Amino acid sequence: MKKTTKGKILKGVNYLELTPFSTYEHRIEENGKVTVFVPKFTSKLWGKVLMPLIKRKYINVKLDEIGSSTWLLVNGKNKVGQICIELEEKFGERIQPSEELVTKFLSNLYFKEIINFHELIKEKNK
Repeated sequence: MKKTTKGKILKGVNYLELTPFSTYEHRIEENGKVTVFVPKFTSKLWGKVLMPLIKRKYINVKLDEIGSSTWLLVNGKNKVGQICIELEEKFGERIQPSEELVTKFLSNLYFKEIINFHELIKEKNK
């Protein structure tokens, strides 16, 4: 789905009521920060041709402390509003304005197809 189409879908919803879930695997490092493994090729055609030829099949996306905490709350159960509340409790002033920062971060992940939202998939399948 193109970014403009995704942007139109997000425009008509209450972001705080969406339930995000991750679409890729991750690892929690010793320092508590998260590394997300994003495949280099998501196209089945290119993936079949090029994946056997490359050594590293994934791009390691290393998140900072706040990004890592947000990622760990993106579990398919928490709504965005609840994620904001929990991050405010943990980080206080560092995450203000929380709703704006969290929705921007999650929007970026959504546009890059690293996360998705249960409600948007249900709407798409109607």
